[in-house]
Amino acid sequence: MISNATVALQKPHHRKAIFLLIHGWLWISLTSLASGADWPQFLGPDRDGKVDAVGLVDNLNPDTIRLVWQTDGGAGMSGMAVAEGLAVTLWNREGQQFLGAFDIETGKTRWVTAVAPLYRNTMGNGPRATPTIVDGMIYAHTGEGILVAVDSMTGKISWRVNTVQENQTRPAEYGMACSPLVWGDRVILHTGGRTSAVCAYDSKTGEKLWEAGAGSAGYSSPTLQRIDGAEQIVSFVASGLIGMDPHAGRVLWSYPFETPYDCNTATPVVIGNSVFISAGENHGCVLLDIQRQGSSYMVAPKWKSVDSKSVMRNEWQTSIVIDQYLYGFDNVGSAGPVTHFSCLDANTGERAWQETRFGKGNLTYADGKFWITTMQGELVLVKADPERYQELGRLKLFGKTRQSLSIADGRGYIRDDQKIYCFDLRKQR
Repeated sequence: MISNATVALQKPHHRKAIFLLIHGWLWISLTSLASGADWPQFLGPDRDGKVDAVGLVDNLNPDTIRLVWQTDGGAGMSGMAVAEGLAVTLWNREGQQFLGAFDIETGKTRWVTAVAPLYRNTMGNGPRATPTIVDGMIYAHTGEGILVAVDSMTGKISWRVNTVQENQTRPAEYGMACSPLVWGDRVILHTGGRTSAVCAYDSKTGEKLWEAGAGSAGYSSPTLQRIDGAEQIVSFVASGLIGMDPHAGRVLWSYPFETPYDCNTATPVVIGNSVFISAGENHGCVLLDIQRQGSSYMVAPKWKSVDSKSVMRNEWQTSIVIDQYLYGFDNVGSAGPVTHFSCLDANTGERAWQETRFGKGNLTYADGKFWITTMQGELVLVKADPERYQELGRLKLFGKTRQSLSIADGRGYIRDDQKIYCFDLRKQR
């Protein structure tokens, strides 16, 4: 049997219509591909700063980037989580810390819920952690260490735990910054404490299920990784790096890495069976090989670069690995003003290139490019190329921010201390 489409193609006057139909279908398909995944948590779907996407713009100018919507927010350093039709973040305003949810299409407020009193800190006011959206629930962590579970449709609080009080510890000096990680029925958080640097809470009730490690929480966030064939929680707390069994919190291995002022802030980066960690305050970085030996693990540096001449000192920004090359921000001095953007060979630690005095910022990877947000409110587009630094454009689009761009459905979401923004990043037809 010959289909109607085949008959139409046999008639010259129908070919243009069929071409346009196919072209339109291809555009719809490419637009769908461009959307990539949601951005449901800190650092994206896999907590590595990357999202699968194609069809995004290749340069930045006022004609390529379109503002879809903007809305009022408030002070804070919490990033944007985007899933279930919502864009969600935390902020300070009117004497309280709020968790707010906005419609991703229009920016219209779905709901705003007060979750804790106003949070102030000399290093910047407002909550620090990014919420996590999972299966109709949102898990948020406030500046003083209150963990809340909120219904994503209604904004109603399901449970609340003051993790600092529960673990008989005190908030980190610059504020509790850990973004919750959800694994199965557990919400995993860096809390700090004599035996509770990392804790797991029941996602339905808030009951503590296990605790692990000792000392201060630091400012990093836990990750779920597969190392040597086994799922592990890998956490970079103030005392160093810890690998844990996610079921019961049993510590599988650890590596000491203490930084002045407990400023272990960047998230661990897994490269095969190795883990890269980096800290500012002129501390440096190390790539650790993690290998199972019977019932235990051996942890040994593959390469190490520490002190004031280190090749990478991530102040708060997590580096991103692409094709065995690490790209990230190298901050000079003790929270100093000089920051370079660098590319390293992940296997050796050798510097491939460095864009000196780039300035402080944060990065996200999508569609072969880094989408860098600077503290000056710029969006900078840089090609992911280990051969050389290639800037594809920059635009001043928002106010001062420490947050990376959250990319979902072909759109970029960012907030500053006053507004929340949504930009269309897709190539226009």
